[in-house]
Amino acid sequence: MKVTVDQDACTGSGQCVLIAPGVFDQRDEDGIVVLLEDHPEPGLLADVGEAARICPALAITLTATPTAP
Repeated sequence: MKVTVDQDACTGSGQCVLIAPGVFDQRDEDGIVVLLEDHPEPGLLADVGEAARICPALAITLTATPTAP
């Protein structure tokens, strides 16, 4: 899974950081999301999915990546 964030849409609520701190952080100056890992390990996928679902600004996008045969 590939994760992208829209920093222009982000409102800085920080819910993503609380749910998946290994994948998301916030800028100190304004609280806007910072993506730490755009291809998180499989064990984090449920948390990243939850973060995307509850983001009030819908600033997190998840894209399936093809798997090797």
